Amino acid sequence: MEDFTEFCAPNTKIQVQNVALNNSVSLRVITFSPSVATDNPPVVFIPGWISLMPGWQGALLEMTRDFTIHYVETREKISAEVNPQARFRVEDFARDIAGIVEYFQLPKRGYILLGSSLGATTIIDSYRFLPQPPLCLVLICINAVFYIPKFWQNVVRFFPPRLYLGIKPVIKWYLRNFRLDVVSDAAQYAKYCRNLDAADPWKLKKAALAFIHYSIWDRLPAIEVPALIFGASKDELHNLEDIRRIAQFLPNSTFIDLETNSQTHSAAMVLELRKYIKSLNLSS
Repeated sequence: MEDFTEFCAPNTKIQVQNVALNNSVSLRVITFSPSVATDNPPVVFIPGWISLMPGWQGALLEMTRDFTIHYVETREKISAEVNPQARFRVEDFARDIAGIVEYFQLPKRGYILLGSSLGATTIIDSYRFLPQPPLCLVLICINAVFYIPKFWQNVVRFFPPRLYLGIKPVIKWYLRNFRLDVVSDAAQYAKYCRNLDAADPWKLKKAALAFIHYSIWDRLPAIEVPALIFGASKDELHNLEDIRRIAQFLPNSTFIDLETNSQTHSAAMVLELRKYIKSLNLSS
């Protein structure tokens, strides 16, 4: 069995389960429970597209000290069991989140939805399906749309997944030279390389094609709970202008710039989250 102790605080209880959400998908969920019970609400943690747990080690080590976390490995991850008919639209990811909330019987305004990149986008999209609203949303480097240049759209559309091994170095070269600031945040590039190495090319293709025409803007008016929104001004892969615009669109939101992608995945993010939860309690 896989060992997750390196990603959590000492004496954290770890439970791993496969949650069957419907006839087409079963997701692995790793639940971290702190050794001493706290008043903090549980967190449903939705990492980004093909994101791996090692990229969240800093944040998880800090957060598991006093939060119960349901870390969800979404349907494009290697661990997810999907049938050949399964779809990979944002709506499908969103329905999965609602299913996880229902499975764990999380109480009304008694839990937090936290996600990064695509995970944050799908959290917004999931709001209409949730059985119970959360206390708040935590949205890290959220995508409003998915910018895929025409060239790469054609590569994804026509390149057979079985040849992924050959195209992967080109993708890494493109990210390094045109999409990421490797000077300000070299760790982000290393993390993305690990994610690409571990990705399932068949799921990757289906998801990329499904995301091309997606836009978040018409989903924002439905959001009625507070939102903590993190941006990273030196992260060129996530559009800071769009993230700020989302924060402005949501009247009950707080925006914090942590500058780099690595910082948004670190203990610094968790410290800001704790302060934010305290402010919610004071204002309630």
